[in-house]
Amino acid sequence: MTQIPVQPGIMDIALYVSGESTLQGRADVLKLSSNENPLGCSPAAQAAFAAASADLHRYPNTDHKSLRAAIGQICDLDPDRIICGVGSDEVLQFITHAYAGNGDEIITTEHGFSMYPILARMVGAVPVTVPERDRRVDVQAILDAVTDRTRIVFIANPANPTGTMLNADELQQLVDGLPAHVILVHDGAYTEFAAGFDGGASLVDRHPNVIMTRTFSKIHGLGGLRIGWGYAARQIIDVLNRVRQPFNLSNAQMAAAEAAIRDTGFTATCADLNGRMRDWMRQSMIQMGIDCDESFANFVLARFDSADTAAAADAALRQDGILVRRVGGYGLPAALRITVGDEDGCRRVIATLGSFMAARRPA
Repeated sequence: MTQIPVQPGIMDIALYVSGESTLQGRADVLKLSSNENPLGCSPAAQAAFAAASADLHRYPNTDHKSLRAAIGQICDLDPDRIICGVGSDEVLQFITHAYAGNGDEIITTEHGFSMYPILARMVGAVPVTVPERDRRVDVQAILDAVTDRTRIVFIANPANPTGTMLNADELQQLVDGLPAHVILVHDGAYTEFAAGFDGGASLVDRHPNVIMTRTFSKIHGLGGLRIGWGYAARQIIDVLNRVRQPFNLSNAQMAAAEAAIRDTGFTATCADLNGRMRDWMRQSMIQMGIDCDESFANFVLARFDSADTAAAADAALRQDGILVRRVGGYGLPAALRITVGDEDGCRRVIATLGSFMAARRPA
């Protein structure tokens, strides 16, 4: 059969693998592999989604005006500088398609989100991966990697899967060091879990080559609906809207997202639960001999003394019906990424890991 030509870079893409959700023979599976909200989504969002079912025969509006207005009001941003997408992944795809092409370079980091190099290869660009320092984005390493072919720099902040983050001074150093034509994409999917952080909004307001992305999949608990957004200078938003499909979000998606972001009480409850249980989990693991950096997201990265020990810990958790995420594909073979669940779920994880670590201590 004749081979139909494929665009450069496409066949170099490794298929994305999502977190597991089932274990054979277990009905009590605790899924902590996908950074989902243990409280689900806002009841107001559920009600809005149900109400939208009456109009499934209607085409949605193409400008997302009401949703953008709600985001702008709650986050104190200009709605005209907001773009919405099918998850923040689609907004990242808009950026890549609009600003990079064959032979261009896109900088990512050692333990960065696995979608970034995929997006680069989708447009024939070259992903350039720079080292991190102690599982944190290394600003100088990024700046040292910039060439005249660099078009985009992707960072997640807080980062996935490490949970670490750059502070305001480090972010400013990064932007100041980039050429004006290089776009910094600040992926803020976990912003709401980092107390007092604006997700990069103030950075966007000061620099026309910065775009911030956010999602409704994490703290708002709408991962199943796939809704995200970006905030940038009007010039960038105008460009991105030219590559956006006009009906990319349904009425039901927009209604649920607007209700979710307006339910600030539910958001605060989720953030409080996550902060308390995340810190408790981290301290508990440190006490039992498992290394764990301070996390600013809704997960912790448990680091063991070897890849074999991490695999054995994963097996022990699975034996107890608990699914977490192996992160060898992120360059962290001796670690497990564990979503922060509700209190019962977190205590279940710590009990299992405690027994695992105790059994490995010399008699």
